[in-house]
Amino acid sequence: VELSCIIKSTITPDPRIEWKKIRNGETSYVFFDNKMQGDFVTRAEILSRTSLVIKNTTRMDTATYRCEVAAPLDTKTIDEINIQLTVQ
Repeated sequence: VELSCIIKSTITPDPRIEWKKIRNGETSYVFFDNKMQGDFVTRAEILSRTSLVIKNTTRMDTATYRCEVAAPLDTKTIDEINIQLTVQ
């Protein structure tokens, strides 16, 4: 599964990108501090700096995934998008 967080334009040279998983009211990090976290370490990767690819998805991966971008030099310094993933 590939979840995309597209950044249209930014003047910040290296915006901070984080991915979080929200399931049953609990939020956990997927990608933080430029590395995968938790059980995603061995089965996920970042493509093109912004897309999250999760391999071997199971129903436990069903959740809302939030991509947060922080670009301190831009007019809009922080933005986010939520993507609902449902694994059958």
